[in-house]
Amino acid sequence: MPALELKDVSAGYPTRNGWFPVVDTLSLTLSRGEWLAVVGPSGCGKTTLLRVAAGLLPPRSGTVRVEEDPPRGRVGFMPHGDTLLPWRTLLGNVLAAVEVDRKPMEADRAQATGVLVHFGLGAFTRAYPHEVSAGMRQRASLARTFFASRRVYLLDEPLGALDPLTRIELQEWLVGVREELGGAVALVTHDVEEALVVGDRVLVLSARPAQAVAEYRVEVEKDRLSPAFTALRGKVLSALSSGRNRGGA
Repeated sequence: MPALELKDVSAGYPTRNGWFPVVDTLSLTLSRGEWLAVVGPSGCGKTTLLRVAAGLLPPRSGTVRVEEDPPRGRVGFMPHGDTLLPWRTLLGNVLAAVEVDRKPMEADRAQATGVLVHFGLGAFTRAYPHEVSAGMRQRASLARTFFASRRVYLLDEPLGALDPLTRIELQEWLVGVREELGGAVALVTHDVEEALVVGDRVLVLSARPAQAVAEYRVEVEKDRLSPAFTALRGKVLSALSSGRNRGGA
């Protein structure tokens, strides 16, 4: 049973003159424990796709299932950008993940502290977002997302706001901790190297309205300088270039 399944999903937004199509009859599956990286041209509909998968935007047609159930309440969603609450400490921000469902207990506080330790932020539980670096804020945002303990996690450009060196460091860090985090993950990124380093599979989308134009399983060593990695990166970039010319709007 897939952790997440989208079947023939089309989605978009109503306009004054009709309908603005963003995703067009797109299907994908995500297995339990799998990490899927989604790449595509800017503005093609990647964020809209995640919103549909999270149950935040109803599809115009098609179906979305998380282990055969509707997605609402079973998916953790991390939007693009720094979404930490500036008036709360890092610990308070992580606890916000369970406040959506109920009032936190003392056990939740202890567990949230443990999660921050696991994410390398144990010395900063009482720090406010403005008191830590951009990389630490991204780790805290990820910690909050995973603390929600969902079946599926959807990450929209989780490292997109970071400088190149910090971004590479956190990519390697994610690879190191992913087995312990659990759950299935679909993440959107503009960085093809990031997709190949973090993902088990890479899904390439066309220009808007987004359709799947190619999919690659990452079975090469995750060494950015290896010939096999370089060759696969070239294939993904070629599919991206082709996809830019396939949009219908």
